[in-house]
Amino acid sequence: MSILAIQKLRDLYGFTNSFITYDLLAMRSVRYGYIYPFAEAFAGIGMLAGISGYVVGPVSLFIGTIGAVSVFKAVYVDKRELKCACVGGDSNVPLGFVSLTENLFMIGAGIWMLYQAIGA
Repeated sequence: MSILAIQKLRDLYGFTNSFITYDLLAMRSVRYGYIYPFAEAFAGIGMLAGISGYVVGPVSLFIGTIGAVSVFKAVYVDKRELKCACVGGDSNVPLGFVSLTENLFMIGAGIWMLYQAIGA
């Protein structure tokens, strides 16, 4: 997550312009497109640093869920052929499996962090 966030932050404007073509929340609020890489970096670095799961888990769960739903809708429901913004704005990676995997990992990591925080 942290490495992918750094790739996105290298060209924040390019990432956001690519991201708003398929992310459902970024389509409604371009500001979310600019915030997303910072939230992803926070979640990734927070997990590595051992920050409380109550703080990091919800961020990872939120951005992962919105992202997974957005990618699934764009690729598998609308059948759109888009470039993935997952490694920054200037990538030739097609939107699909890579993006969906990234988002599912964030969902899983968020759930795991919350589970660990609860102490179950």
